[in-house]
Amino acid sequence: MTGPEPAGGEPAGPRLLRGGPIATDVRAAVAADVAAFRDEHGFAPALAVVIVGRDAPSTVYLHKILDGCRTVGIVDRLVELSEDAGPARVAAAIAGLNADPGVAGIIVQMPLPPSIPLRTVIDVLDPAKDIDGIHPLNAGLLALGYEGFLPATAHAAVEILKRSGIPLEGRRAVVVGRSNIVGKPAALLLLREHATVTICHSRTVDLARHLREADIVIVAIGRPGFITGGMLRPGAVVVDVGINVRDGRIVGDVDFASAASVVSAIAPVPGGVGPLTNAILLTHLMRAARNQADGRVAVGSRPLAPHRSLESLS
Repeated sequence: MTGPEPAGGEPAGPRLLRGGPIATDVRAAVAADVAAFRDEHGFAPALAVVIVGRDAPSTVYLHKILDGCRTVGIVDRLVELSEDAGPARVAAAIAGLNADPGVAGIIVQMPLPPSIPLRTVIDVLDPAKDIDGIHPLNAGLLALGYEGFLPATAHAAVEILKRSGIPLEGRRAVVVGRSNIVGKPAALLLLREHATVTICHSRTVDLARHLREADIVIVAIGRPGFITGGMLRPGAVVVDVGINVRDGRIVGDVDFASAASVVSAIAPVPGGVGPLTNAILLTHLMRAARNQADGRVAVGSRPLAPHRSLESLS
């Protein structure tokens, strides 16, 4: 998997796997779906975003989600709670959205303040409206190969590879990060594509040794510039999922400058997985809206074939 060379014979930089063009196609399909839904049911479904406090990377992501809703005709609702809101107030806000028939999907923006345990959300959130796949029911369905809602960032990380024509079957893949919202689900989605997957994390001994054996690398560890070119296999394909703020700029978990001289392709930060994540969330929202409108609110009612591309999920 080597990159192209320009006419002069000098090595070219890596292929950039940009999520923007793919996201444009996805949003166009969603906009048509929203218009059809409105014609059928007399209203546009709503996506509610609950944010507690103001985390810098989280705020950037939040506004892109809301902008994406407006672009395709989905109603956006922002439920903003102060950082000192207690668990009971957060739970009450989510319960109210569960009960609102106009709200098809709910996202609770992470990270939560330390005073709000994740269990506060999990105990209340309706899994039929959990379009970002954080509820244990949806996580279990993913693990067992049934159709629930996938964590959107993990979904986008694998989808950008597929939609960019990167072969996955039989490839050695390393996922750096073991979070429940990116690392673990990304590994499961790669397994669905018949990749051979290793999960590494902060306590992995000799991380570079694992990375140098990988054809595909997905990084979601939350440390700016942590993965360098010297740790990667020449010709590898890298998907950087990190969102960090450094000196007022958004940067990833991969040191782009050093990686660019080694890899054949990379999804950069910004401009890689982020735009596609936001678009994928909208496809999840429309699936939830149709399930609820059709009375199919119980997720996981049918087996899931090997992971399908967005053409069949939007």
